[in-house]
Amino acid sequence: MESKLKESLHQLQSNLESSGPVDEELHGLLQKLDGDIRLLLEKRAALKAQEEESTTYGLAERSQELSAKFAVKHPKLEPALRELGEILANMGI
Repeated sequence: MESKLKESLHQLQSNLESSGPVDEELHGLLQKLDGDIRLLLEKRAALKAQEEESTTYGLAERSQELSAKFAVKHPKLEPALRELGEILANMGI
């Protein structure tokens, strides 16, 4: 599941690069979400090694909120972000 998440993040990045300019607020929100997801994946990997549980509240919800914003301003990018939210939700994040 994590490989699908990483693939979705790469696809979103490619779509962003080819879609033209994104306003600063959305760009900042996407960067924060990307950083939080990457940090979470790193923590989950470390916790797996230690066989501990992690808490992952809110990333799927934030991804869905961003998806709604993109639907209005950048309709071509919205499907990739929606898929990312679904992957996060399926992972229980």
